[in-house]
Amino acid sequence: MAIKMIRIQQVKCKPGHTQEQLLHKLAAMLKVKPEQITHYNIKKQSIDARKKPDIYYSYVVDVTVSQEDKIIKRLHNPQMSLVQEKPYRFGFAADEAHGPSAAERPVIVGTGPAGLFCGYLLAKHGFRPILLERGADADTRVQDVEQFWKTGKLHTESNVQFGEGGAGTFSDGKLNTLVKDKDGRNQEVLRILAEHGAPACILYENKPHIGTDILVQIVKNMRRAIEEAGGEVRFGSKVTGLCKQHGQLTGVIINGKEQLACSRAVLAIGHSARDTFSVLHQAGLPMEAKSFAVGYRVEHPQTLINQAQYAQKQPAHLPPAAYKLTAKTAGGRGVYSFCMCPGGYVVNASSEEGRLAVNGMSYSDRGSRHANSAVIITVTPEDFNKAEYAIPAECPDALAGIAFQQRLEERAYHIGQGKIPVQRLGEFAGAVAGKQEAGRMDAASDAVGEPCMKGSYAYGEVRRILPEELNLAFLEGMQQFGRIIPGFDAADVLVSGVESRTSSPVRITRDAHLQSTLRGIYPCGEGAGYAGGITSAAMDGMRVAEQIAGELMQEL
Repeated sequence: MAIKMIRIQQVKCKPGHTQEQLLHKLAAMLKVKPEQITHYNIKKQSIDARKKPDIYYSYVVDVTVSQEDKIIKRLHNPQMSLVQEKPYRFGFAADEAHGPSAAERPVIVGTGPAGLFCGYLLAKHGFRPILLERGADADTRVQDVEQFWKTGKLHTESNVQFGEGGAGTFSDGKLNTLVKDKDGRNQEVLRILAEHGAPACILYENKPHIGTDILVQIVKNMRRAIEEAGGEVRFGSKVTGLCKQHGQLTGVIINGKEQLACSRAVLAIGHSARDTFSVLHQAGLPMEAKSFAVGYRVEHPQTLINQAQYAQKQPAHLPPAAYKLTAKTAGGRGVYSFCMCPGGYVVNASSEEGRLAVNGMSYSDRGSRHANSAVIITVTPEDFNKAEYAIPAECPDALAGIAFQQRLEERAYHIGQGKIPVQRLGEFAGAVAGKQEAGRMDAASDAVGEPCMKGSYAYGEVRRILPEELNLAFLEGMQQFGRIIPGFDAADVLVSGVESRTSSPVRITRDAHLQSTLRGIYPCGEGAGYAGGITSAAMDGMRVAEQIAGELMQEL
């Protein structure tokens, strides 16, 4: 049932305000007594720093008060309007008498955000899904990742990319998305996360953030909810083949030996399941190479970013400042910041022996002394076959982006000798291919200091990782960003690489019913090329769950 409320825009309060002060602000704007407001709900909170250092929190608030229509007519305030909130509705439910048979139980491959939310909704509505995860459970995975960061010993099936929660678990836990959301899936994702352990503020913050430490517990809680509702989650279960007959899926092969009968499988495999992409290509699933982006991680003192955004190095009652930067080079390349982590760490996010990739993450307190983000450059299939980065002739065109990523990661691994390679921006900018002496480095800058990293690092010639055309685009972008944030392109800024896993280099095609040409296969989420980030992947998983539930209900 829709509830009528007054929505008030641009409610401004100083940082550090109390809930009582916000209530009195709302009452004053409505010209009513505070006790006349029966309920209010913050819909959005953002920071207004346009007149820094005079900074405000700006709110959008839905208020429940008697005689809403009369108040709106009396005030004639353009900041206020009547709204009716319509909650998300799944719309399908099975029961024990009419639930799916064993052969009809949906199989979900992968427990990242797409697979987890798809499985969660199906389980909660009686469809008893089976979730297959190639990696380990969250607790084991945390131990494996921390051991890797400490010793360099990589577990290829349990790492930053693979395991319960997917790659998003070891990230900043950012939940903002640009996906249009007329059906309320975005808010439902946030609600479910909050119900399973996320802080309630994610429901209204402009750029909600959870943090790796809390995300680990959330995915465990969601898994338990799936199991309690009749679903099943199996770890150490990598899909290595498909069974089909007359163009219809009949089962999946697990770990090269076990056959699990099913007529529907959701492919929520994530962007790093390169071996699985190869298996699917060999099975005849239509897929294509797609554009993505590659680049480097850059680290700055968090105080520098705070000063630029807040005009204060250590602001009280405000979170560590973030940024979002975009540029276009003279040659037409797009350069932009990505996965920005205030108070975060650069992490070794490798998943394959002899190859090295980095990512950024932060904990819930965002307490590191450095801010970091990827500064990445858009690449297209035309870039994959250039010069020394040419892909092997036998590589299918659809997998060319994967081969390109692997070449870059092999270079990063070699340059850092298995450790994260790091270089100061000043040396990076001055390097000339073939003439730069290895090892020249001021490793003790007063401004930036040593890296904030998870995993060992080594100073080296980072500029040798990417093709020179992309290096020049990176430098041009950094110079443009330095005109926006003074010091962003300072000589002692730390540059590390390679940031190669920004999004999937492959799209597994699907039709209007979200299925591949092999009926019963549902490509889903970021790995399949239909999302970019935790929230959009979760929303795509919900959409696929709705589709499958609707089909199963028609068949029952």
